[in-house]
Amino acid sequence: MNISSIPYLKMNDGNSVPALGFGTYKLNGSAGVEAMVNALRAGYRLLDSAFKYENEGAVGEAIRRSGIPREDILVTSKVPGLRHRYTEALYSVEESLYRAGLDYYDFYLIHWPNPSQGLYVEAWQALIEARKRGLVRSIGCSNFLPEHMQRLIDETGVVPAVNQIELHPYFIQQEQRAWHDGHGIITQSWSPLGRDNSAMQESLIHDIAGAHGKSVAQVILRWHVQLGALPIPKATSPARQLENLSVFDFELSADEMVAINGLDRPDGRRKDQHPAYYEEY
Repeated sequence: MNISSIPYLKMNDGNSVPALGFGTYKLNGSAGVEAMVNALRAGYRLLDSAFKYENEGAVGEAIRRSGIPREDILVTSKVPGLRHRYTEALYSVEESLYRAGLDYYDFYLIHWPNPSQGLYVEAWQALIEARKRGLVRSIGCSNFLPEHMQRLIDETGVVPAVNQIELHPYFIQQEQRAWHDGHGIITQSWSPLGRDNSAMQESLIHDIAGAHGKSVAQVILRWHVQLGALPIPKATSPARQLENLSVFDFELSADEMVAINGLDRPDGRRKDQHPAYYEEY
């Protein structure tokens, strides 16, 4: 994979991010390190982690073993739900850095808003401070609804650079993505292939894949890219890692995009994790 073929997206804070990243959920220990090293050597330059994944140490180790300069790799972690109070959120950033053995994170996000606690603005203020201190380069959200982000903006004047949301062909989040676009916020897609792989069985997508000589996963990831979203798929095998990264040499037609969008379902969310009431601890 020629990494120069991977486009970068400009963010509202002036920084840039690759148009496709690598998810590290459940990549732990030595096996996780190996998978991440392979991904980096295949050409991925964005690693997505979280305090709660308990693999920040593995992420740091993979970066060191990869032989790729730290400044060429973008790394994400996230504040867990139990640490939204200002001081605890700041400590979370510091602890994440200690765990990974890094001097800074490129992205630090609030993992979930946990609205019943009502503390996510405190966590946001802590991330603003962490950015001022040079601990993080860009700050953002994960699983935030527009009303949650609007409150952050209203109370701090700082717009998130990214918001990471569940996004796949059964749950296309059109209104949420439009709100992001209107505020210059990059949409990152977690579970971009649906995780349970049911979307991967859709005959419609199989037909489109056949027409392009591509895999089903490549078609779905290309769909994300053309939506303007940034998918972060996870794969452990080197072959699948390279396959998922190779989506910038073809284009879906407007009709194909509309057809995949038509798979959207009112109940498309994979689990009952609606950010309006879901609590992450």
